[in-house]
Parts: sequence; structure tokens; C-alpha cells
Amino acid sequence: MPRSATVNREMRARSRERILAAALEIFAARGYEAASISDITAAAGVSRGLVSYYFATKEQLAAELLDRWLDGIAGILTIQGTPNERLAGIIDGALMAAATTLPIQRLAITLMMQPTTHDVFARVEQAKSDRLSLVEDAIRDIFTARGAADPAVEEMLLRATLEGVTVKLAIYQETFPLEAIRRRLYDTYNLPTPATPLPITSPRVDRLRAK
Repeated sequence: MPRSATVNREMRARSRERILAAALEIFAARGYEAASISDITAAAGVSRGLVSYYFATKEQLAAELLDRWLDGIAGILTIQGTPNERLAGIIDGALMAAATTLPIQRLAITLMMQPTTHDVFARVEQAKSDRLSLVEDAIRDIFTARGAADPAVEEMLLRATLEGVTVKLAIYQETFPLEAIRRRLYDTYNLPTPATPLPITSPRVDRLRAK
């Protein structure tokens, strides 16, 4: 019996997601430049032709993953509450994302920082420029409401700080005291002390060392 159009669409969607999951796994394990389409094909358990059908190049795979990463950042647009509550939500959301989605965070960091792949990141960022501007403006509105003299600088500093935390966590995953850093950020912005810790492992250490 022939499959319905709905079943075919669902099968294609599952295949596409399997390929993306495999690509993220391979990029995280081997790095973007060392990874190959053959590696991704093998990890996904699909044919080379199927991968090529959805993604003609390795760059297209990376771009799709980055696209989703940038969409995740745009999630702050849904945070509700007072300016302080929204700022606390942004901090907590960024720290939770850093701790729970390290493979995609590492890929984004790598593509941003490596000269040979920075253009990939820049093209995806440009394609998302309008939505990223909404994110930037939402953060600036929070700082405006809090009485900041230069909301644009405050927005850039907050994002740079949170991205720096993500880089350190990617390097020192097992020894990074994320909860202590979170509380220090709350203090920096004069936010009320959080009532409960984030639901993640956060060791108490006084030196960052890779393991």
C-alpha cells in the first residue's frame, strides 16, 4: 500500500533531523574542518545521496545548526515580567543553554573564532540580522527601564560576558563553578539573590583546570 503524503513528509523530516544530529555529533567530536560528509553519513546511518539531497555541502549543515542556535538566542523575546525579572531570566537562560547544549555552543564558538570558518558564521548571522536586532533591542529596553546611561553598551557587555562564560564552560566543563558565577552576575546587576540554584552540576572550585 503506498505511503500517504503525510507519512512521507514525516519520514523526510525524521531523516533530516537524524542527519543534523549526526552532523552536530561529528562536528563536536572532530571539529568542523576535520569532519567530512562521509563521517556524517556513517554516523547518521543514511546514504550519501540522502545527505546531499538535504544539504549540498558541509557548510550548509553547519549553517542550519547555527541557524537553530541563533533562534535559541531569540528565545529571550518570550521572557515576561519586570525589567529585573527579565534580566534574571536572560542570565539564567544563557547559563542553562551553555551548560545543557555544549556541542552546539562549541560549534558556534569555533565557527566564530576560526579565520577559515568565520565567514560561515557571518553569513548565517547576517541572514538572521532582523531577528537578532529584536533581541538586542529587547535587552536594551531592559537596561533603559533600569536607568542605564548607555543601554547599547550595557547590552553588548552583558552578551560578551555571557558568551565568555560559555567559552570557559566549554573548556572547563567539569570544574566551572557555574552557580557561583550566576550569583556573582546577579550581584553585579543588583538583582535579588536567586531563591534556588540552577538544576545543573556546579562544583565549588577555586582554580579552573581542564580534565
